[in-house]
Amino acid sequence: MNTLRDALPDDLQLRRSLGFKLEDAGLQLPRFVAFVEQHGSTHITTALALAWARQSPSVQPAEWARRLGYVRGFARHRKATDALTEITPLGLLPHRSTLARPYLYSDEEVEQLLAAALKLPTSWHWTPLRPWMFRCLFGLLATTGMRISEALNLQVADVDLDQALLTIHGAKLGRTRLVPLHASMAGVLADYLRRRRESFAQPISLYVFVSRTGNRLDQAHVHRTFYSLSRQISACAGRRPAMGRASTTCGIVSRSAC
Repeated sequence: MNTLRDALPDDLQLRRSLGFKLEDAGLQLPRFVAFVEQHGSTHITTALALAWARQSPSVQPAEWARRLGYVRGFARHRKATDALTEITPLGLLPHRSTLARPYLYSDEEVEQLLAAALKLPTSWHWTPLRPWMFRCLFGLLATTGMRISEALNLQVADVDLDQALLTIHGAKLGRTRLVPLHASMAGVLADYLRRRRESFAQPISLYVFVSRTGNRLDQAHVHRTFYSLSRQISACAGRRPAMGRASTTCGIVSRSAC
């Protein structure tokens, strides 16, 4: 009979073929398998699943529930070939998520956000490209409705400025789709790409949005920058618009194109 370590790649491959990306699960489940092996077991049990999910006291309850969910999905697959596998019942480690309330940015607020991006400092560990990059990135999110992950995974080869089209790979269910650009946004993107070429003498990443070293821009840094800029403009307006879900548009939703 296959071991847990042998069975895990088959499970991940099967579910990914059905459209599930399983990025975090793909990182966490090998750690769970190693945990089970360290405890001298060859089967998934509820006790081991709970112990692994809660092994770090610094992790928030939401992460406990998420980890247990990864194990539950794997256990359902494993149960077909290992009768001793225990599927953790639903309701263990319950956690009710508290999502921020969506905030619809007005056209004026989007313009303020983009203007604030152009005033971002360019300290020694950044380049003069930084303000133009975030202005382009946030403008793209606001005018197209792309997910932040889709924008950060966008490559230069996916941009067709002549047709004002973007090709998005790995959308929902692994599909590819085309996203049209407003004429003003196409101009902003063309200007950014020109500045990007001029900012780096050596070959850099194929991704459109890059760090100071020329690698793909980190999503955590995008979130920190967005929070900082949104607080600036909301302070001026006397409001504190909340950031939306990371899987959507970084919280920026405009009623019309730039």
